[in-house]
Amino acid sequence: MELKDTVKGMMSDDYKERMAAEYHQTKIRYEKLKKLNTRMEAKVICTSSADEPQLDGTPARLLRDQQRIMGEYLHILELRAEIEEIFI
Repeated sequence: MELKDTVKGMMSDDYKERMAAEYHQTKIRYEKLKKLNTRMEAKVICTSSADEPQLDGTPARLLRDQQRIMGEYLHILELRAEIEEIFI
């Protein structure tokens, strides 16, 4: 699934469809950020560099914090979906 595949759900009048689409959008973004963070971490391990890696000036620790918070948000959406019987 790609972000463009979630547009219809985000435009729905049904909040359950919108929530499912929001979950999928967040999951897509989370997985891309996770992949980026993993590549950056692996690069540091391979180069034994003491310098913290950056992406366009953004420190890696900030990107890791973003990934962690997105993961927590995904968990909250998953709990809501279970409680409200929303199929995501």
